[in-house]
Amino acid sequence: MDQFELNSSTSAWDFFVKLAFAVAVGATVMGIYMLPGELIVKGYFMISSLFLVFSTITMSKTIRDKHESDRLHNKISEARTTKIIREMDKE
Repeated sequence: MDQFELNSSTSAWDFFVKLAFAVAVGATVMGIYMLPGELIVKGYFMISSLFLVFSTITMSKTIRDKHESDRLHNKISEARTTKIIREMDKE
């Protein structure tokens, strides 16, 4: 019987992802701060950027959760099918 393995990322990859996220957010904040213009325009850009980041994280988590759910559902369905086939072979 196959064992279910969780594919885990390495600590180096986790560090890279967190660093890239921090650099991207920092660069966005710095770019908005350095923009010439009124404070209300900069505030609008900042709020829009934060909303974009939030919605992107939420969407990626939702997609990941659906994928994990589908994988579990498929494993259960496959196990049921295997059980039925074994019971039929015994007869």
